[in-house]
Amino acid sequence: MLIAGEPSGDLLAAELVSALHDVCASNPRFFGAGGANMSGAGVDLAFDLTQHAVTGISDVLKNYFKFRRLFNELLALAIERKPDAVIGVDFGGFNLRFGHAVKEYVRKHPGAGWNPKIIQLVSPQVWASRPKRANLLAADYDLLLSIFPFEKDWYAKRVPKLRVEFIGHPMLDRISRPASHASRLEKTSPIILLLPGSRKSELKKHLPVMLPAAKQICAKLSGAKITIVLPNENLATLAKSLGVDFEIQIGDLPRALAQADVAIASTGTVTMECAFFGVPTVTLYKTSWLTYEIGKRIVTVTSLTMPNLLAGEPVYPEFIQDAATPENIANAALELLQDDTRRQKIRSQLDKIIASLGEPGAVNRAAVAILGLFK
Repeated sequence: MLIAGEPSGDLLAAELVSALHDVCASNPRFFGAGGANMSGAGVDLAFDLTQHAVTGISDVLKNYFKFRRLFNELLALAIERKPDAVIGVDFGGFNLRFGHAVKEYVRKHPGAGWNPKIIQLVSPQVWASRPKRANLLAADYDLLLSIFPFEKDWYAKRVPKLRVEFIGHPMLDRISRPASHASRLEKTSPIILLLPGSRKSELKKHLPVMLPAAKQICAKLSGAKITIVLPNENLATLAKSLGVDFEIQIGDLPRALAQADVAIASTGTVTMECAFFGVPTVTLYKTSWLTYEIGKRIVTVTSLTMPNLLAGEPVYPEFIQDAATPENIANAALELLQDDTRRQKIRSQLDKIIASLGEPGAVNRAAVAILGLFK
């Protein structure tokens, strides 16, 4: 059983299904909840969970009863079909509770003859906030598959009984990295990417800041080209309703990043893709007042931008909540566009970050580790 609640997790789960087919001598069967990629990989989906992705505590509270219903449906399905393994793919808030619920059922029904392996692919960011959640993972999970190098040591110091395997980053298998970072700004028209996120709530928060910032950049750099990259048509339709009059590209982010001079991106998975392509990036994140007020009291890391955390220093300029103004973002982007020395330093830092992610083959290593639980 696989559960993925976001587009990035849906893709990763589909890749894992393919890898498990490759390394498993028998013919494994898969069911659960996810999106189009999982369905295409042959997963029998109870429903498309990626259509319900939200961010922030306030959005979760607004959708509490819907998520409780979906959660209970999946738990009933797990109990009915009794899979050998329950694999959560990212979507940590939901999947940690789900893994715990499955283990609680097993503990209360020892005669049911069902005790699945509980696995989480991609560590929840317990190292960033609420670190005591690591104890819940240790109590309920048989295996945690990590894609960032520092996580294994972090868990080993706090919950040594939890089995954690660093598999490397799946991004390394999906796309080819440019051989060099020759200056793209030799062309007369700089290309700036806007990457507002992959959820409706992120577009609604980020585009009202990104769009005026982009217009300020265009006013100071004649010929600048702005492209917004979104993962699907639904988000493109939403973006147009929010006043977007720049070019919108659906999917194929690697092609856009290979040509980009600078990106303006929401903090999250996409910042690692920007780093992979050596693109200097301004990052931002805005959320509801409630989520921010709670978040600033529990988040312990110095940055929400993963390349900054991996480097241990602010490689990418970052603007959170009230600091994420069009003026701040436009000025930071213009500085990156106009300061060649700064861009070269950033690219050198990004090379070191990507080198720390290990070798290609992450999903195959995940599949082997999962099957190893049954030997």
